[in-house]
Amino acid sequence: MPSPTDAPCDAGRSLFVAGAVLAGVGVALGAFGTHALAPRVTPDRLATWDTAVRYHLIHAVALLALGLARSRWRVPSLSRAGGLLLAGTAVFAGSLYLLVLTDTPVLGAVTPVGGVLLLAGWATAAWGLARAGSSPPAGQP
Repeated sequence: MPSPTDAPCDAGRSLFVAGAVLAGVGVALGAFGTHALAPRVTPDRLATWDTAVRYHLIHAVALLALGLARSRWRVPSLSRAGGLLLAGTAVFAGSLYLLVLTDTPVLGAVTPVGGVLLLAGWATAAWGLARAGSSPPAGQP
């Protein structure tokens, strides 16, 4: 993730790229669940996989939006928020994917850590934008 001192455009681009990659991986994992896992796992495990894919894709779109916002406004905390959302998605969805693939229910205990990271990312974005108030858009004095 970009540092808070990076130019807003560069930081925004990095967030947007991360969101695009995350979205592509999410689509692939969704297709894998539907076509490869569905015949091999229980309906409950498939529902868990679907939950992971849903959160994965929602936060991919959130990173795309943060990338656009970071390119528009000089709000360094948006980069931190993006990092938290990326980490939260990896932990939240990743623990659920592993739970389904390995049939290891204890991995479900890790999932809330990802949820806390996601909440922290959203709070960081909201707080940073609220505090920014009338920051000039990127590229303007």
